[in-house]
Amino acid sequence: MPGLRDLTAEEKAKPYAKYFYREHAGPTPALAPYLDNPTPLDPAEALPIERRDDLLSPGYLTGETGYCLLPGGGAYVAVCHPMPGVTAEMIDWWFAWHGLEDLRYMLWSPEDHYAVSMSDEDRAKVLDPDRPLRLKFQGLTHHVYEDIGQGPDDLWISFMTPEDFGFDMSRWHAPHVATLVAANVLVKSGQAPEGSPLLPVAMCHFVRELPDGGGVEMRTRFWMGWQIVDKKPEFRLPQGMTIPEAVPAGLFRHCILEYSNLRVLLPEIYAEMGGVVA
Repeated sequence: MPGLRDLTAEEKAKPYAKYFYREHAGPTPALAPYLDNPTPLDPAEALPIERRDDLLSPGYLTGETGYCLLPGGGAYVAVCHPMPGVTAEMIDWWFAWHGLEDLRYMLWSPEDHYAVSMSDEDRAKVLDPDRPLRLKFQGLTHHVYEDIGQGPDDLWISFMTPEDFGFDMSRWHAPHVATLVAANVLVKSGQAPEGSPLLPVAMCHFVRELPDGGGVEMRTRFWMGWQIVDKKPEFRLPQGMTIPEAVPAGLFRHCILEYSNLRVLLPEIYAEMGGVVA
């Protein structure tokens, strides 16, 4: 693990550099027990990707928090993360804002977030003042370098609109949902031999308001082995590739910790930056 790196003089001069040195917030109390005793889910509790519209129903589903290997070779990771004090607009802003430079991405999880980049074309879209906030990440691709549990990996995260992810748009409104961060992800393992196939993952951070109106909850799903193609899920695990249980277990832990830190950081940095993407 690279760990914390020294910031450049230019990075240190940024008004938000102070957050890089702040102590990690630690796991959200409701999720800390899952780190103390990380027992895999029964695969029968996992939400099949074909039933992702079930996230739009009131209440909760089985398998809201946990991980497991799935019959057929895939894997499943889920986290239901309460985020009091956070709004859907803050989350939209974060995913538009942080992709513009490495330091912003590193603030999120300094121990295991190292770099982020995007094409010049996508960068221009993020900086377009007339472009809607959500479309400053939905429809764009981030290339990130991070440790999601097994050492540093390269990930290509192609963010999607709810419609392109295949959700039922007739149900896509409050109070069922507040916003969505969903993507097709390709993972190049830093531990695999050069030329190894990429691991496909369908990622979904489904956000809705907390019942008391005091924030949001993020209901995360990772379906490892899948991609969304033409609004439908396809199992695309490369032939001969197997997913060890340590891979979803590591991602489960990483997801809890990175969003535990973000839920504390985000309201403060959003206010300081004035919600501006620049």
